[in-house]
Formats: sequence, structure tokens, C-alpha cells
Amino acid sequence: VQLQASGGGLVQAGGSLRVSCAVSGRTPNRYAVSWFRQAPGKERDFVGGISRSGSSTDYADSVKGRFTISRDNAKNTVHLQMNSLKPEDTAVYYCAAKHTIPSVSDIYTDTNEYSHWGQGTQVTVSS
Repeated sequence: VQLQASGGGLVQAGGSLRVSCAVSGRTPNRYAVSWFRQAPGKERDFVGGISRSGSSTDYADSVKGRFTISRDNAKNTVHLQMNSLKPEDTAVYYCAAKHTIPSVSDIYTDTNEYSHWGQGTQVTVSS
């Protein structure tokens, strides 16, 4: 499976931005997808994830109530809607995919669980 992230940019604090991840390959809908972010000099951290069916989501505490992840399986796309953005949200955002079976709705927050990564998209929030 291949992932292509898009939609990053520059926004003022308090603003909104949506980043998207296009998932392509033979069976894109068999993958749980998560977003991670990495700021300069810091580790890559989990932001939010969604199960293959879209029935289950999870978020990092730092973004709960502000970010929403969704997926359109007809278009093989996962979106991360980011509202009330803060300067500390500035980072390169990466989408990642993990193959799961239908009965699994767990969201994996460890980068080591994912073997498929997109190229990243820069999100910059100015104060």
C-alpha cells in the first residue's frame, strides 16, 4: 500500500486546516490509518488514528476536542481536520497504515506498529 499526504500549510493560531492521506494499492480498506507528527528535534508522536472500518478512533490528549479524523473508504482517503490550532501543533504530519483484520478495532499509537508511511506534510501555526 502507498500513502500520499497533502493539505498542509501556514495558518494563524486559532485557525483550521485539514490534511488528507490518500491510500492506494490492492486493498487499501484493509488498513487502519493513523496520523503522527514530528517537530524539529523531537520524536514522532501519535496524533490520531482510525480503524479500517472507521468505527473506532483515538486521539492524543493534546489534540482531543480539537482534531477529528475520518475516512472515506469509497475514495480511499483519510482526513485529519484540525481546529483551534496552536503554535505547538507546528510539525511535519505523517500518515501511516497498518494492515488489520475485520474484527480488530484497536488504534495503534506506537510508530513501530506501522510499516507503511506517507511522505509528510508541513503544518505551521503562527502566533
